[in-house]
Amino acid sequence: MKEAEIRRLLAANLLCVCTVILTAVVPGFFWDGFTVLGTHLAWLCICSVSVSAFNIILHLDLKPNLSPKRSSFTHKISRFLKCCIYFFMSCILFHAIIVLYGAPLIESVTETFLFAVLLSTFTTLQCLCTLGPNIQAWIRVFSKNGATSIWESSLQITTMCSILGAWFGAFPIPLDWDRPWQVWPISCALGATFGYVAGLIIAPLWIHWNRKQLTYKSR
Repeated sequence: MKEAEIRRLLAANLLCVCTVILTAVVPGFFWDGFTVLGTHLAWLCICSVSVSAFNIILHLDLKPNLSPKRSSFTHKISRFLKCCIYFFMSCILFHAIIVLYGAPLIESVTETFLFAVLLSTFTTLQCLCTLGPNIQAWIRVFSKNGATSIWESSLQITTMCSILGAWFGAFPIPLDWDRPWQVWPISCALGATFGYVAGLIIAPLWIHWNRKQLTYKSR
């Protein structure tokens, strides 16, 4: 495994971490009263859009060379439309799962859906950028020893960390502390964001420490 590829992954992940941090800092210079807690719906939108844009740009920069047939305009349009449909379906699925886990069904629908969009951005969008709209590839990557590159290993780690972060973020909500960050879905969104950032940092470090044991095979 080449050290240069690991450093490339680390640089890309750190840039994504910076993007997340900037979404909490930069809007305050242009928007009076903007805070992650006070205007959490706006922050959810800004974070989702910014992380999505960065991941798409990063993918376009790192994409492998495609054959002329694969890189045709028709193929690109078809792939783009499939990705949009998959992302929207992911948002609906996450919304339904979140409601099943106890989120308000009718009240706070906007908050719940925007949280679902954020989760989809941290998980599904990354899968779409790395693997494309290929469900079989998704199943392969998230199966045991299914990754065939360090980018897919990083995808595994960041996705799991994001979901676990969102799950742990729900624990403080029922407590009677009456803190501003206990308002739905702030703690879950922060948990997912911290999990995502932690995954971005942990992934290249874990790959570096285990690089001698990792043997990727093309499938």
